[in-house]
Amino acid sequence: MRFVLGFDGGGTKTHCVLMDELLRICAQSRSGPSNPNRVGFGGALAAVCESARLAMQSANISTNDVAAVCAGLAGTAQPDAQKKMKRLLMEEFPGKAVQVCTDLELSLESTGEGPAIVLIAGTGSAAVGRGMERQILRVGGHGTLLSDEGSSYDVGRRAASVALRAFDRLGTNTDLGSKILRAAEAADWLEFQSRAQAVPDEVFPKLFSVVAESAAHGDAAARELLHQAVLDLVGLVRDLIGRLQLNDQRFLFLKSGGMLGRYPEFDALLDRHLLEAAPQAEFGALAISPAEAAARMAVRLLPQASAVTD
Repeated sequence: MRFVLGFDGGGTKTHCVLMDELLRICAQSRSGPSNPNRVGFGGALAAVCESARLAMQSANISTNDVAAVCAGLAGTAQPDAQKKMKRLLMEEFPGKAVQVCTDLELSLESTGEGPAIVLIAGTGSAAVGRGMERQILRVGGHGTLLSDEGSSYDVGRRAASVALRAFDRLGTNTDLGSKILRAAEAADWLEFQSRAQAVPDEVFPKLFSVVAESAAHGDAAARELLHQAVLDLVGLVRDLIGRLQLNDQRFLFLKSGGMLGRYPEFDALLDRHLLEAAPQAEFGALAISPAEAAARMAVRLLPQASAVTD
Protein backbone atom coordinates (compact mmCIF):
# COMPACT_ATOMS: atom_id res chain seq x y z
CA MET A 1 0.00 0.00 0.00
CA ARG A 2 1.31 3.43 -0.96
CA PHE A 3 0.65 6.59 1.05
CA VAL A 4 0.58 10.28 0.20
CA LEU A 5 0.67 13.54 2.14
CA GLY A 6 -1.53 16.53 1.38
CA PHE A 7 -0.96 19.94 2.98
CA ASP A 8 -3.10 23.05 3.20
CA GLY A 9 -0.96 25.87 4.56
CA GLY A 10 -1.64 29.52 5.26
CA GLY A 11 -0.74 32.39 7.51
CA THR A 12 -2.16 30.79 10.66
CA LYS A 13 -1.85 27.02 10.42
CA THR A 14 -0.92 24.00 8.30
CA HIS A 15 -3.36 21.11 7.95
CA CYS A 16 -1.95 17.74 6.82
CA VAL A 17 -3.89 14.73 5.56
CA LEU A 18 -2.18 11.35 5.26
CA MET A 19 -4.05 9.20 2.73
CA ASP A 20 -3.53 5.80 1.16
CA GLU A 21 -3.80 5.18 -2.58
CA LEU A 22 -7.41 4.02 -2.18
CA LEU A 23 -8.31 7.54 -0.96
CA ARG A 24 -8.74 6.46 2.65
CA ILE A 25 -7.68 9.07 5.20
CA CYS A 26 -5.29 7.43 7.64
CA ALA A 27 -4.36 10.41 9.82
CA GLN A 28 -4.61 14.19 10.09
CA SER A 29 -2.52 16.76 11.92
CA ARG A 30 -1.98 20.47 12.32
CA SER A 31 1.04 22.68 12.86
CA GLY A 32 1.97 26.35 12.59
CA PRO A 33 1.82 28.76 9.63
CA SER A 34 3.48 27.86 6.32
CA ASN A 35 3.04 30.92 4.11
CA PRO A 36 6.63 31.67 3.04
CA ASN A 37 5.78 35.34 2.52
CA ARG A 38 4.95 35.57 6.22
CA VAL A 39 7.28 33.10 7.97
CA GLY A 40 10.03 32.68 5.38
CA PHE A 41 10.79 29.54 3.39
CA GLY A 42 12.58 27.93 6.31
CA GLY A 43 9.61 28.52 8.59
CA ALA A 44 7.16 27.25 5.97
CA LEU A 45 9.20 24.10 5.41
CA ALA A 46 9.47 23.50 9.16
CA ALA A 47 5.68 23.73 9.59
CA VAL A 48 5.01 21.37 6.69
CA CYS A 49 7.54 18.85 7.98
CA GLU A 50 6.18 19.05 11.53
CA SER A 51 2.62 18.34 10.37
CA ALA A 52 3.91 15.47 8.22
CA ARG A 53 5.81 14.01 11.16
CA LEU A 54 2.75 14.17 13.40
CA ALA A 55 0.51 12.52 10.80
CA MET A 56 2.98 9.74 10.04
CA GLN A 57 3.54 9.16 13.76
CA SER A 58 -0.21 8.88 14.29
CA ALA A 59 -0.52 6.31 11.47
CA ASN A 60 2.64 4.48 12.55
CA ILE A 61 4.34 4.78 9.17
CA SER A 62 7.66 6.28 8.07
CA THR A 63 8.76 8.56 5.24
CA ASN A 64 9.74 5.43 3.31
CA ASP A 65 6.05 4.54 3.04
CA VAL A 66 5.15 7.90 1.48
CA ALA A 67 5.21 7.98 -2.32
CA ALA A 68 3.91 11.47 -3.16
CA VAL A 69 3.42 14.90 -1.61
CA CYS A 70 1.18 17.80 -2.61
CA ALA A 71 1.45 21.09 -0.73
CA GLY A 72 -1.06 23.86 -1.32
CA LEU A 73 0.51 26.87 0.36
CA ALA A 74 -0.45 30.52 0.49
CA GLY A 75 2.38 32.71 -0.76
CA THR A 76 3.44 30.41 -3.61
CA ALA A 77 1.54 32.03 -6.47
CA GLN A 78 4.72 33.48 -7.99
CA PRO A 79 6.67 30.95 -10.10
CA ASP A 80 9.96 31.62 -8.29
CA ALA A 81 8.38 31.03 -4.88
CA GLN A 82 6.69 27.87 -6.10
CA LYS A 83 9.91 26.50 -7.57
CA LYS A 84 11.87 27.24 -4.40
CA MET A 85 9.26 25.58 -2.19
CA LYS A 86 9.15 22.55 -4.46
CA ARG A 87 12.94 22.24 -4.37
CA LEU A 88 12.95 22.37 -0.57
CA LEU A 89 10.25 19.72 -0.35
CA MET A 90 12.06 17.48 -2.84
CA GLU A 91 15.15 17.72 -0.64
CA GLU A 92 13.07 16.88 2.42
CA PHE A 93 11.21 14.03 0.68
CA PRO A 94 13.86 12.62 -1.70
CA GLY A 95 12.60 10.24 -4.35
CA LYS A 96 8.95 11.22 -3.84
CA ALA A 97 6.66 12.85 -6.38
CA VAL A 98 6.18 16.47 -5.26
CA GLN A 99 3.66 19.08 -6.34
CA VAL A 100 3.33 22.63 -5.01
CA CYS A 101 0.33 24.85 -5.68
CA THR A 102 -1.48 27.65 -3.89
CA ASP A 103 -4.03 27.13 -1.15
CA LEU A 104 -6.57 28.80 -3.45
CA GLU A 105 -6.16 26.01 -6.00
CA LEU A 106 -6.93 23.48 -3.28
CA SER A 107 -10.17 25.24 -2.41
CA LEU A 108 -11.27 25.21 -6.04
CA GLU A 109 -10.25 21.56 -6.35
CA SER A 110 -12.66 20.84 -3.50
CA THR A 111 -15.66 22.08 -5.52
CA GLY A 112 -15.67 19.32 -8.13
CA GLU A 113 -16.52 20.20 -11.74
CA GLY A 114 -18.40 23.08 -13.33
CA PRO A 115 -18.36 26.84 -12.80
CA ALA A 116 -17.62 27.76 -9.20
CA ILE A 117 -16.28 30.54 -6.99
CA VAL A 118 -14.66 30.14 -3.58
CA LEU A 119 -14.24 33.07 -1.22
CA ILE A 120 -11.32 32.72 1.19
CA ALA A 121 -11.71 34.76 4.38
CA GLY A 122 -8.95 34.05 6.87
CA THR A 123 -5.59 35.55 7.77
CA GLY A 124 -5.56 36.68 4.14
CA SER A 125 -8.39 37.09 1.67
CA ALA A 126 -9.03 36.20 -1.96
CA ALA A 127 -11.59 34.78 -4.35
CA VAL A 128 -10.79 32.06 -6.86
CA GLY A 129 -13.12 30.77 -9.54
CA ARG A 130 -13.65 28.53 -12.54
CA GLY A 131 -15.68 29.80 -15.49
CA MET A 132 -17.97 28.16 -18.03
CA GLU A 133 -14.97 27.38 -20.25
CA ARG A 134 -13.03 26.00 -17.26
CA GLN A 135 -10.77 29.06 -17.15
CA ILE A 136 -9.43 29.71 -13.66
CA LEU A 137 -8.93 33.21 -12.24
CA ARG A 138 -8.32 34.73 -8.84
CA VAL A 139 -8.89 38.15 -7.32
CA GLY A 140 -6.96 39.36 -4.26
CA GLY A 141 -4.57 37.29 -2.19
CA HIS A 142 -1.52 39.44 -2.97
CA GLY A 143 -0.32 39.86 0.61
CA THR A 144 -0.78 42.39 3.37
CA LEU A 145 1.11 45.27 1.75
CA LEU A 146 -1.04 45.45 -1.37
CA SER A 147 -4.07 43.27 -0.78
CA ASP A 148 -5.88 40.95 1.69
CA GLU A 149 -8.69 43.46 2.14
CA GLY A 150 -11.40 42.27 4.52
CA SER A 151 -9.14 39.58 6.01
CA SER A 152 -8.64 39.04 9.73
CA TYR A 153 -5.22 40.71 9.37
CA ASP A 154 -6.80 43.70 7.67
CA VAL A 155 -9.60 43.96 10.25
CA GLY A 156 -7.08 43.78 13.09
CA ARG A 157 -4.81 46.40 11.57
CA ARG A 158 -7.72 48.77 10.95
CA ALA A 159 -9.09 48.19 14.44
CA ALA A 160 -5.76 49.05 16.03
CA SER A 161 -5.52 52.19 13.90
CA VAL A 162 -9.05 53.29 14.87
CA ALA A 163 -8.39 52.64 18.57
CA LEU A 164 -5.04 54.43 18.54
CA ARG A 165 -6.57 57.43 16.76
CA ALA A 166 -9.28 57.57 19.42
CA PHE A 167 -6.62 57.48 22.13
CA ASP A 168 -4.81 60.39 20.47
CA ARG A 169 -8.04 62.35 20.30
CA LEU A 170 -9.38 61.59 23.80
CA GLY A 171 -6.24 60.98 25.82
CA THR A 172 -7.72 57.71 27.11
CA ASN A 173 -8.57 54.34 25.64
CA THR A 174 -12.00 53.44 24.36
CA ASP A 175 -13.44 50.08 25.40
CA LEU A 176 -12.32 48.64 22.06
CA GLY A 177 -8.82 50.04 22.53
CA SER A 178 -8.49 48.53 25.99
CA LYS A 179 -9.58 45.14 24.67
CA ILE A 180 -7.09 45.34 21.81
CA LEU A 181 -4.22 46.06 24.19
CA ARG A 182 -5.23 43.15 26.44
CA ALA A 183 -5.49 40.77 23.50
CA ALA A 184 -2.03 41.82 22.34
CA GLU A 185 -0.67 41.55 25.90
CA ALA A 186 0.62 45.11 25.62
CA ALA A 187 0.67 47.57 28.51
CA ASP A 188 0.28 50.60 26.25
CA TRP A 189 0.34 51.67 22.61
CA LEU A 190 4.11 52.01 22.52
CA GLU A 191 4.47 48.38 23.49
CA PHE A 192 1.71 47.42 21.07
CA GLN A 193 3.50 49.23 18.27
CA SER A 194 6.76 47.43 19.04
CA ARG A 195 5.05 44.03 19.02
CA ALA A 196 3.07 44.79 15.87
CA GLN A 197 6.22 45.81 14.04
CA ALA A 198 8.14 42.75 15.23
CA VAL A 199 5.50 40.04 14.72
CA PRO A 200 2.51 41.52 12.85
CA ASP A 201 1.15 38.09 11.89
CA GLU A 202 0.88 37.20 15.56
CA VAL A 203 -0.77 40.48 16.53
CA PHE A 204 -3.25 41.63 13.91
CA PRO A 205 -5.18 38.49 12.83
CA LYS A 206 -6.28 37.58 16.35
CA LEU A 207 -7.79 41.05 16.83
CA PHE A 208 -10.63 40.00 14.50
CA SER A 209 -12.11 38.10 17.45
CA VAL A 210 -11.91 41.23 19.59
CA VAL A 211 -13.72 43.26 16.93
CA ALA A 212 -16.39 40.61 16.31
CA GLU A 213 -17.14 40.18 20.01
CA SER A 214 -17.22 43.93 20.58
CA ALA A 215 -19.59 44.36 17.64
CA ALA A 216 -21.90 41.72 19.10
CA HIS A 217 -22.06 43.82 22.28
CA GLY A 218 -23.02 46.94 20.36
CA ASP A 219 -19.70 48.75 19.93
CA ALA A 220 -20.29 51.17 17.04
CA ALA A 221 -16.66 51.32 15.88
CA ALA A 222 -16.40 47.53 15.83
CA ARG A 223 -19.66 47.24 13.89
CA GLU A 224 -18.34 49.66 11.27
CA LEU A 225 -15.10 47.68 10.97
CA LEU A 226 -16.99 44.44 10.37
CA HIS A 227 -19.29 46.10 7.85
CA GLN A 228 -16.30 47.40 5.90
CA ALA A 229 -14.70 43.94 5.98
CA VAL A 230 -17.89 42.44 4.52
CA LEU A 231 -17.98 45.06 1.74
CA ASP A 232 -14.35 44.35 0.91
CA LEU A 233 -14.86 40.57 0.79
CA VAL A 234 -18.00 40.88 -1.31
CA GLY A 235 -16.12 43.24 -3.64
CA LEU A 236 -13.67 40.44 -4.41
CA VAL A 237 -16.55 38.17 -5.35
CA ARG A 238 -18.25 40.84 -7.51
CA ASP A 239 -15.02 41.45 -9.42
CA LEU A 240 -14.47 37.75 -10.04
CA ILE A 241 -18.04 37.17 -11.20
CA GLY A 242 -17.51 39.91 -13.77
CA ARG A 243 -14.16 38.63 -14.97
CA LEU A 244 -15.47 35.07 -15.34
CA GLN A 245 -18.63 36.37 -17.06
CA LEU A 246 -20.88 34.53 -14.61
CA ASN A 247 -23.32 37.41 -14.03
CA ASP A 248 -26.19 35.61 -15.75
CA GLN A 249 -24.98 32.05 -15.16
CA ARG A 250 -25.70 29.52 -12.45
CA PHE A 251 -22.57 28.61 -10.51
CA LEU A 252 -21.55 27.02 -7.23
CA PHE A 253 -20.45 29.42 -4.52
CA LEU A 254 -18.53 28.37 -1.42
CA LYS A 255 -16.75 30.04 1.48
CA SER A 256 -13.68 28.93 3.38
CA GLY A 257 -11.39 30.38 6.05
CA GLY A 258 -10.91 30.95 9.75
CA MET A 259 -13.11 34.06 9.92
CA LEU A 260 -16.22 32.02 9.13
CA GLY A 261 -18.53 30.01 11.36
CA ARG A 262 -17.46 31.66 14.62
CA TYR A 263 -19.54 34.82 14.88
CA PRO A 264 -23.19 34.58 13.75
CA GLU A 265 -23.61 38.33 13.28
CA PHE A 266 -20.63 38.55 10.93
CA ASP A 267 -21.69 35.41 9.04
CA ALA A 268 -25.25 36.72 8.61
CA LEU A 269 -24.07 40.13 7.39
CA LEU A 270 -21.65 38.54 4.92
CA ASP A 271 -24.28 36.12 3.59
CA ARG A 272 -26.84 38.89 3.12
CA HIS A 273 -24.46 40.95 1.00
CA LEU A 274 -23.25 37.88 -0.93
CA LEU A 275 -26.83 36.98 -1.85
CA GLU A 276 -27.27 40.46 -3.28
CA ALA A 277 -23.98 40.27 -5.20
CA ALA A 278 -24.51 36.76 -6.55
CA PRO A 279 -28.25 36.10 -7.02
CA GLN A 280 -27.53 33.34 -9.54
CA ALA A 281 -25.21 31.42 -7.22
CA GLU A 282 -25.99 28.10 -5.60
CA PHE A 283 -24.54 28.38 -2.10
CA GLY A 284 -22.93 25.24 -0.75
CA ALA A 285 -20.14 23.85 1.40
CA LEU A 286 -16.81 22.34 0.42
CA ALA A 287 -17.29 18.64 -0.26
CA ILE A 288 -13.87 17.87 1.21
CA SER A 289 -11.30 19.90 3.12
CA PRO A 290 -8.54 21.64 1.14
CA ALA A 291 -5.95 19.37 2.78
CA GLU A 292 -7.89 16.31 1.64
CA ALA A 293 -8.04 17.82 -1.85
CA ALA A 294 -4.25 18.15 -1.72
CA ALA A 295 -3.92 14.50 -0.73
CA ARG A 296 -6.16 13.45 -3.63
CA MET A 297 -4.01 15.51 -5.97
CA ALA A 298 -0.97 13.68 -4.55
CA VAL A 299 -2.63 10.34 -5.28
CA ARG A 300 -2.92 11.40 -8.92
CA LEU A 301 0.87 11.84 -8.95
CA LEU A 302 1.37 8.14 -8.25
CA PRO A 303 2.49 6.16 -11.29
CA GLN A 304 -0.34 3.87 -12.42
CA ALA A 305 -2.32 4.82 -9.30
CA SER A 306 -4.89 2.23 -8.39
CA ALA A 307 -7.21 4.77 -6.79
CA VAL A 308 -10.52 5.71 -8.30
CA THR A 309 -10.47 9.50 -8.17
CA ASP A 310 -13.77 10.49 -9.75
